[in-house]
Amino acid sequence: MELKSILEAVLFSAQKPLNLKELRDVFATAVEHAEGNEIARSLKKVKEGQLTAALEELARDHEAANRSYRLACVAGSWQFVTQPEFAPWLKALVGHRLRPSRLSQPALETLSIIAYRQPITRAEIEQVRGVTVDGVMQTLLERGLVEQVGRAEVVGRPMNYATTGLFLEYFGLRSLEDLPAADELRRIVLQKPEGLVTADPGLATAPPDQLSSSPEELKPTAASKAEQSPETPAPDSPRSESK
Repeated sequence: MELKSILEAVLFSAQKPLNLKELRDVFATAVEHAEGNEIARSLKKVKEGQLTAALEELARDHEAANRSYRLACVAGSWQFVTQPEFAPWLKALVGHRLRPSRLSQPALETLSIIAYRQPITRAEIEQVRGVTVDGVMQTLLERGLVEQVGRAEVVGRPMNYATTGLFLEYFGLRSLEDLPAADELRRIVLQKPEGLVTADPGLATAPPDQLSSSPEELKPTAASKAEQSPETPAPDSPRSESK
């Protein structure tokens, strides 16, 4: 009994996609139901590398057989899926499920930037797009395609964003490595804020040009105050955009 045959039976009977950890759990607990089956005992501690190799070989076998279904890995989980050309008959059998509305062009553009440059802050996204993305980001967060992944280590500690596992499922990707090549997007240079600098541990952040060994020297001088004219116009902000 080959490992890939066991995997085929497990995945065929599973009610949901299974990742490598879940498959290893199946093999670990199978011994309790094996009643002396030596194969089950020998595969109790099967390694992830063995599972991956067997799954990929099984996927190639099904592809070569040109069946109406295939074995696919989406977002790190394996499942049997039917070929797209059989969709009309399957819809007639199970009905047509309503899917969420399609993403708008601005949402797709923003999502692409996040996917290729993650983790990335909202300000960095706006640098690439040239427009504000508040409404679009809210849509992506509500749809579960993007999530917050901690704060950037720069002045102001803005939130970083990255794609989720649902993003991989939405586009049918095995992992982020399966994204199409986008060298031009990756080469865009982003102007990042300066890193956090403190005058002393536990003190508030001070601008780099005011750092010194003496606390008195951290205070702004009269000349520097004079340079801070209230009539200086604010820099142009990105134009806004709807979802």
